[in-house]
Amino acid sequence: MTTTTFSGVAPADTSTNALTGKRRIAFASFVDENYLPGFLVLLRSLALSNPGVCEDFIVLHDGLRPASVAKIRALHPRIDLRRVDAERYESYAKGDQDNYLVRKAYFILDVFRIRDYDTVITLDTDMVVLGELGDLLKLREGLAAVPQFFYGQHKLNSGLLVIQKEYLSDEFCARIDATGRSGDYELDKHDQGILNAVLDGDFVQLDARFNFVKRRLSGDKEVPEDTAILHFTGRHKPWQGGEAGYSKGEDRWREYVMSDAEFHAAYMSGGGTTHHDLLVHYGTPHVARTGDVESARRVALAHIGAGEFEDAVRVLSSVHIPVDSSWPHEVYGHALMSVSRYEEAEAQLLLASSAPNRAATAFSRLAQIAWIHNDDTTAGDYAMEGLRVDPTHRANRLMRIRTSAVPAQREGAPEDQLAHVAFYMPQQGNAGDKLLPESVRLTFGEDTGNRRWHSVHAHRLFDEEALERVNARRGLVIGGGGLFIPDTAPNGNSGWQWNVPDERLNRIDVPIVVYAVGFNAFDGQSYRAARFHSSVRQLVERSAFFGLRNHGSIEKVRALLPPELQDKVRFQPCPTTVTRQLVQGWTDPAVRENTILINAAYDRAGLRFGHDYAHFLAEMAKAIKALGAHAEVQCVAHSLDDEKIAFDLRRQHGISLPVIPMYDFENDEIRDLYARTKLVIGMRGHAGMIPFGCGTPIISLISHPKMTYFLSDIGRPEWGVSVHDKNLGAVLTERAVGLLDDHAASVADVHARQQELWKITQANASDLRVILGA
Repeated sequence: MTTTTFSGVAPADTSTNALTGKRRIAFASFVDENYLPGFLVLLRSLALSNPGVCEDFIVLHDGLRPASVAKIRALHPRIDLRRVDAERYESYAKGDQDNYLVRKAYFILDVFRIRDYDTVITLDTDMVVLGELGDLLKLREGLAAVPQFFYGQHKLNSGLLVIQKEYLSDEFCARIDATGRSGDYELDKHDQGILNAVLDGDFVQLDARFNFVKRRLSGDKEVPEDTAILHFTGRHKPWQGGEAGYSKGEDRWREYVMSDAEFHAAYMSGGGTTHHDLLVHYGTPHVARTGDVESARRVALAHIGAGEFEDAVRVLSSVHIPVDSSWPHEVYGHALMSVSRYEEAEAQLLLASSAPNRAATAFSRLAQIAWIHNDDTTAGDYAMEGLRVDPTHRANRLMRIRTSAVPAQREGAPEDQLAHVAFYMPQQGNAGDKLLPESVRLTFGEDTGNRRWHSVHAHRLFDEEALERVNARRGLVIGGGGLFIPDTAPNGNSGWQWNVPDERLNRIDVPIVVYAVGFNAFDGQSYRAARFHSSVRQLVERSAFFGLRNHGSIEKVRALLPPELQDKVRFQPCPTTVTRQLVQGWTDPAVRENTILINAAYDRAGLRFGHDYAHFLAEMAKAIKALGAHAEVQCVAHSLDDEKIAFDLRRQHGISLPVIPMYDFENDEIRDLYARTKLVIGMRGHAGMIPFGCGTPIISLISHPKMTYFLSDIGRPEWGVSVHDKNLGAVLTERAVGLLDDHAASVADVHARQQELWKITQANASDLRVILGA
């Protein structure tokens, strides 16, 4: 058994949480062998009452048997064992240190020595969770608790505490220690008495339903329907036989006394939104035990949503799917195509297409497979089949447009061209990604068309014909953008966006230039596949130039490489950040429109916002109202989903914003709009980099590490504010007004920062001229 000795010293935080400001939340309990039965019930009840909640769970203990640890881990996928220092409390003045209840009370005080979380929610092991805890997860201020039932509103009940970062501090621990040693507290459950003495009534008071003590049920009363947490205070615990007069409350506790198999089945049959980690943790053994196809489909879909495609294939391949079970076939086909097992995927999707309710999606995936294999005719036919089933299906409509509107394009002589692997955005795609290929090409010369460039779509299979065409060119440019991401256009050939098998990558015999690519994993997202690591290593080996768009990406990629390859990775800023230097005849606007453009992104919203979306929206409403006194605030949507902020602000806060559909803009229109506004407040990476490149001041709404990387590279971290910032509205307003008040100086600062990136780009260009022979 491996545990962490708990010293209260925070480890160095190298996680992406530190870059995005995303709150780290944990539950915590003190557990020993005596209270283990209660804790196991607590864990089951938490999962079944809150199937969509899965935060880290810190288990404080002073010694648990390996078998007990195994039982705990079986019930929760994110257990963090921390052994407390039993000697710390020997100097406390009151109580029999050999008494279990006294020891337990003191040891839970160790929760205040936690330093690696922003919010910690303590739960006593004699509690059972009966309702939703979402309101607790959203709390951001102070130390919150339910007032004691018998002693009035000035004393808290320590069974449930919601502790924020300011209390997880050395200063507050010193106050606890001083009070404990002095004995200047009431002998009231010890931890409760010490905390009440320290706080003296200064705590955020929660509704009693979050810590509904057993004594309220005296006389065999029913448990109120709105009870979220029922707390079996006192010496008589349900697992020890209980106490007369409380049978109805104890019956609620006993609902969660069950075997692991019964628990897994209960979770899988429950309703509501489920959390990926819980669904996988409970669903995987449930599927292995029962062979249930519907459960396998749900577990596989959870794996797909997290980019765990091999795991999705594994779980569905373990069960027998009846021919007429269309949805599991469709999910299985999706998983198989995501690992490049295309023929098997086609068979599954054809089976799924026989059911009207799954046919449109199945046909869209069949169309995608055909398109990946460079077969526009078949792709268009499948898309048309899907539209016959559902004329509103967006993916089929866009594929039909993409494959029916491909005019024959005259290209220049191969020896005069560079091949260019990129994500070429389709209609109504992300505006930033739409601009990227042209921006990359501008760094190599003014001609960005087919005379000088041969396009290779990153998401299409790099087959023998593509290899032959590339090897006929002067060189191959790959980039830019966040191509190193695991779940955009997933494939089993590389594990990142370019669908290239190793064998063909290693047969490219012209110079390979990786240009301004980003390592694009979100906070909470990782590259688990060895396939990705191997592909990137081989790409670095084969490249004559390997440039990444920020130093954060450089650090991440170098960590995957052997020492002899690490120095090949260099800094190449995204070309959108130097747009003013690249566009021929560029002139800065003589007069700017008095507007502020706001952009918010909603792809992978759970990874961006966590539990803080309502907070983010409310704080943005405050900022928009304040900034409206300085300029007209407008919403700029890089993609269709980005319009959600305008809808939500109107519905929840009564604020109406004009929406600019930038996803429909051409490249010149994108640059023109961003050059003419006074300020851009953007969440997407290119909602910061493009306006910056056009000479416009920016503030980044940080929900992804790449924003922090970029601002660090230009030496302006203050131009970013986390979407999780407790005072987001005030901070954003202050910084925006500061940039607007002396706008000329702000623009000059942008120009100066941009000039530094341009110098790096020019130096790299000199090397590229040698590499490419022109």
